[in-house]
Amino acid sequence: MFLVNGISATTVSAQDRGLTLGDGLFTTLYLKNHQPTLWPYHVARLREGCARLKLPLPDVDRLYEQCCQLAAGYDEACGKIIITRGAGGRGYSPQGCDTPTIIVSAHPYPIHYHDWQFSGIKLEVAEQRLGCQPMLAGLKTLNRLEQVLLKNELDERSIPEAIVLDWQDHVVEAVTANLFWRKGEQIFTPDLKLAGVCGVMRAFVIQQLHSWQYEVTSVSTGLPALLDADEVWITNALMGVVPVTGIQDVKYQDHRFVQRLQNALAALA
Repeated sequence: MFLVNGISATTVSAQDRGLTLGDGLFTTLYLKNHQPTLWPYHVARLREGCARLKLPLPDVDRLYEQCCQLAAGYDEACGKIIITRGAGGRGYSPQGCDTPTIIVSAHPYPIHYHDWQFSGIKLEVAEQRLGCQPMLAGLKTLNRLEQVLLKNELDERSIPEAIVLDWQDHVVEAVTANLFWRKGEQIFTPDLKLAGVCGVMRAFVIQQLHSWQYEVTSVSTGLPALLDADEVWITNALMGVVPVTGIQDVKYQDHRFVQRLQNALAALA
């Protein structure tokens, strides 16, 4: 089900800059108990993204109401909020584009994530690399062609997920998730100043660990540091916190922090 500018519809203008230029952003939500979870984190993401792309921030209370409206038809679902700059002319200039397009939708939940949460997932390393673009790093813009090509690689290799590096051989993220690892009592996550997406579940995990007196260090590092970890996990808004059981030939059997984070998330939901 889709709401386009608050009206039930499945189409937008052929001149919409989200279509013609990828000019916009989105956030993906876990809809549970007929409402979006981690809502304050999504609002913070939308606020930052709109500010950096110089888009007007929609009425977040109205967005929340629309998410609840669509969630009413599901026990759990995948929600999505898309904000584009709206319809415009042929060129790049955003001048005159004063009316953004707001699309809110709900979709069936990918139930395999429940299996991942319980049993974990083994990762490979993607062959394709992410480009570095500090102007857009951290944002979830509508231009997701890198992820489309990476997901196609997963399909062709018949693997569920993979670690993605940038062109400097730094670990950035998984194809559809953020990444954390623990060595002893130290916890790390990739620095996303040049590439990658700052996910809402990533923000939740960092804040939760901070409340337990654990600091998360953002680092630019290669694959060897990850392979030397004692515990690894991936996160996104839909999958929550998923333990990584192995990367290539390296296995991880200690998932104590994952279990604590999963319990904290369940209590919040």
